[in-house]
Amino acid sequence: MSILLADISKTFGAFHALHNIDLEIPEGELVALLGPSGCGKTTLLRIIAGLESPDSGRVLLSGEDKTDQHVSRRGIGFVFQHYALFRHMTVFDNVAFGLRVKPRKQRPSETDIAKKVHALLELVQLDWLGERFPDQLSGGQRQRIALARALAVEPDVLLLDEPFGALDASVRKDLRQWLRNLHQELHVTSIFVTHDQEEAMEVASRVVVLNQGRIEQSGAPAEIYDHPANAFVSRFIGQTNVIHLTEQDQHWLARAGISLDEPDGLIAHIRPQHIDVAKAGAASPSQITLKDWQHLGSTIRVELLNPQDNGSGARLFAEMPNELFTQLQLNKGDRVDLQIRQAHWFN
Repeated sequence: MSILLADISKTFGAFHALHNIDLEIPEGELVALLGPSGCGKTTLLRIIAGLESPDSGRVLLSGEDKTDQHVSRRGIGFVFQHYALFRHMTVFDNVAFGLRVKPRKQRPSETDIAKKVHALLELVQLDWLGERFPDQLSGGQRQRIALARALAVEPDVLLLDEPFGALDASVRKDLRQWLRNLHQELHVTSIFVTHDQEEAMEVASRVVVLNQGRIEQSGAPAEIYDHPANAFVSRFIGQTNVIHLTEQDQHWLARAGISLDEPDGLIAHIRPQHIDVAKAGAASPSQITLKDWQHLGSTIRVELLNPQDNGSGARLFAEMPNELFTQLQLNKGDRVDLQIRQAHWFN
């Protein structure tokens, strides 16, 4: 099912949660609504589900206007951050719940319900837990059961509100890949809300970045990262060095052997992996030094500082493979030469 949001606005008292949102989501896509707390992403998700009504605008599902239609008639499955499982029911009964409460004419037989529930539990790889209760499961298991319950009624759209937010980091990482694989198998139009940029970039086929109730940019993860539409997206997605091109900064960069001819007042955003670092030779004029570094698994992030910058704190972060850092044999205090391969410019 495709989704079209046309000129959606929503206020809560004096607070403007959403401003004239226009968004089209093709059928079968896995979309992340990404942004900081309070940006409107959960409100937008609830409007799609029918749990909130917009002040203005329309919600169309496969071309049909569903703006005023009750949530029960939209064909949407909803997975909450805190699972919302019925604690007094077994895993099996939780998954079967949506099927058993259907109107009598639409309700499957208990035999058919049992077959479907077992198939769904196999799909989420937890069929062996059918007779347990939610309190006997781990957080990751409960979230997968919540997803199975949402899928039981065969929704045309699946909505997930911070689905992994309450889980440990290692569990979240496992479930991200699991959700992506599951979506590739089912092809249900899916939207999930997250404030975790890494989660959005890893799981979604398309990322919608929101800020203060507005869409800043929408596109594939690579497009968002490599071609940010504005300074907010550049800073929110991934790591970036921000350099305000005052006269002092231009001198600092010049001492690093870097010439930037843009006029004062512009801001350069430079990704850490777009800065090449080499140990400075005796003849190098560079006064940039290696202050510190961090091990990030296969990557090393180095902190670079200009010790002659009168305490202004001008610094850059660069990233390189672990192997290259070892080859360079850098130590704290070493002078380094830099080369910036790419920068984004914003006013």
